[in-house]
Amino acid sequence: MPILQIFSDNKVFAEDLVWQINRYAPEYTVDNQASSPDIILIDENTSLVQKFHNMYPQTPMLILTANAEDNCENTSFIKYENKPVILNGLINNLLSFINLAFNSHEGSLKFNQYCLYPLNKEIVNLRNNESVKLTEKEVAIIQYLYKIKDRIVTKTELLQQVWGYSPDATTHTIETHIYRLRQKVEHDNADAQLIMTEDGGYMLNR
Repeated sequence: MPILQIFSDNKVFAEDLVWQINRYAPEYTVDNQASSPDIILIDENTSLVQKFHNMYPQTPMLILTANAEDNCENTSFIKYENKPVILNGLINNLLSFINLAFNSHEGSLKFNQYCLYPLNKEIVNLRNNESVKLTEKEVAIIQYLYKIKDRIVTKTELLQQVWGYSPDATTHTIETHIYRLRQKVEHDNADAQLIMTEDGGYMLNR
């Protein structure tokens, strides 16, 4: 699941916002302690925008402010929304950022010192800046494991979600792709483990 960080000086507003997001946008996990957020939501304090943009230049930001029209114009990665917030608009913006990360050349998914660029079919190891080209199926495997944060994904589930109902696909197909993906990216380095095998299924090492 994409990780959302919320910065607000209004504790009551922030708590209500987290409740609304958990209810209407369960695709996101709110975690203000994460070192690599997928999206940052800032309430009013526009002075934080440049700071976070410098820290995470490819992380989308949604800024809630009473004077959105007085701020810089919206871009692909920075959007301003007027307060009081219309919940549907807020949720739609959050969901659009998911699509940005998954479907644009600039969009990326960050986890365990890796940065995946889905549309470019490329993963970068941030430990040494090594860039590795991936196949379409390898990207799809990582994307699906990224979405499923808190449970093990079975081989059968991966077959259904990545290969559909192809009669040629078997659990051996999954095992082979996972093995090759690990060999390409991990280089037998335990600290750089990409995918973990758990109880006959798989989890992304986040």
